Amino acid sequence: MRKPLAALVAALLVALLATPPAHAAGPAPHYVMTAFTNSSESNMYVYDSPNATNFTLVRGNAYRPPSGLIRDPSVIRHTDGYYYIVYTTGWTGDTIGFARSADYTTWTFLRNVTVGLNGSTGSTWAPEWFRDSDGSVHVVFSASTTGTAGQFRPYRITATSADLSAWTSPVALGIPANYIDSFLVKVGSTYHNFLKNETTKYVEHATATSLNGPWQFVGTGNWAGWGSGLEGPAVVQLPDGRWRVYFDQYGAGRYYYADSSNLNSFGAKVELPGLSGTARHFTVLRENAGDSTAVATGKRSLRSANATDRYLRHRNNLAYVEPVSTATDRADATFTIVAGLANSNCYSFQSVNFPGSYLRHNNMRLTLAADDGSALFRGDATFCGRAGLAGGGTTSFESYNFPGRYLRHYNYEVRLDLRTGDGAFAGDASFTVTTPLA
Repeated sequence: MRKPLAALVAALLVALLATPPAHAAGPAPHYVMTAFTNSSESNMYVYDSPNATNFTLVRGNAYRPPSGLIRDPSVIRHTDGYYYIVYTTGWTGDTIGFARSADYTTWTFLRNVTVGLNGSTGSTWAPEWFRDSDGSVHVVFSASTTGTAGQFRPYRITATSADLSAWTSPVALGIPANYIDSFLVKVGSTYHNFLKNETTKYVEHATATSLNGPWQFVGTGNWAGWGSGLEGPAVVQLPDGRWRVYFDQYGAGRYYYADSSNLNSFGAKVELPGLSGTARHFTVLRENAGDSTAVATGKRSLRSANATDRYLRHRNNLAYVEPVSTATDRADATFTIVAGLANSNCYSFQSVNFPGSYLRHNNMRLTLAADDGSALFRGDATFCGRAGLAGGGTTSFESYNFPGRYLRHYNYEVRLDLRTGDGAFAGDASFTVTTPLA
C-alpha cells in the first residue's frame, strides 16, 4: 500500500534534517608561497598548498617590477589586510623593493627603499619579513659593501609607519661576516636565525634572547645532516606544532624541506614534490580559516540572519540576499553544499540548477561561475564554517584563501569583506542553514 504524499514529504524532511554534518577538523590552513623561478628573475610566481607539501601554481608571472629583478620574494600579510612582498632588486645596488596585493595574485609596485649601506658598488640581497611578538615589523637582509664577491652580513630595518612606507636606518644583526639569507622566527623569548654560511655553504642555526644579539650558533657545519650547497631557508609552523624549514639546493636545482618538533633537531631532508627545478628561494605564509563549526552538506538554503525574509541566491550570475517567491527564485536560492574544492574541511556551494557551477569570489564580489579546474578557482570557491558572528545558532563563512574576510551582504549584494567588530557586520555575515527551498 502506498504512503500518502504528505507522509512521504514528512519522511523526506526527517531524512534531510537527520543528515549528519560534514566533519570539520578545526581551522583549515592554507599556505601561500611566492617565488622566482629558474626561468625568470623578473617575474614572481604564486603557489598555494593545503598541507605545506603539495603546492599548486595559482598564477605564473603574477608580478613584474617596473625595473630590476624580483629575486627572493618574501610575503607577509599585514594588519591592514593586504599582502606585501619585499624582494631583491638586483645583483648589485643598495635598494630593496616592495609591492602590495589585496588578493596575492594581482600586485602593485609600491616603492624601492634605499637602505644606504653600500651604494651601487655593493650588493643587497634576500630581504625577509619578520614580525616580532610585540607587533613590530622588520625586514632582515644581507648586504656586502664590495659587491657579489664580498663579505655579506645580515642587517635589519624596522617599520616606523603603519603603512610600511617609512623605515629606520639599517642596524647590524650582530652575526659574523660572510653569512647570508637570514630567516628569523621567535618562540617564547628565543629568537631563532636560520642562515647560510657563505664560506661552507651549509645552512646553520643561531639563537639569541634579543633581536640585536648576541647570537650563539647552536647548529654549525653539517649539524642537521642535510649536506652543503644549500641556501634560502624559510620556516613555517605546521598545525600540529611542528616546524618545517624549506631550502634550495641551488647547484642541483632541487628543493627540499625538513621537519622539527623544537627547531633544534630536524629530520632528514625530503624533496618537495613538483617544485624542484622550477621554484627558487621562496617563502611560505601560513593562514588559517574557519573554526571547528561543521555545516550540514547536501541540498540546502541559507537565510540571512538579520534580513530573515531573504535568502542567499544567484541572479544573473551574481549573488544577493533577496526574498524568494517564484520557483525560479527558490531554485536560485538552493545549493548543494559539498566538501570544499580546495580543502575538504571547508565547503563549496554548487548551484542545483547549474550543476558544475559554484559560488566563488571575484574581485571580492560573490559570483556564480563554472569550475575551470584551476587552483585559483578552487580557492575562491571554498569557504570555511565559523560559529555565527551574530550568535543564535547561525553560521558564518570565512574565505579559505583570504582568511579574515567573510561572506556578507551589503545593500543586499553578497561579497567578501574584512571582519569588523560592529554588530551590523556580524548580522550581515551570519546565515541560518535551512532545508532546501527547491
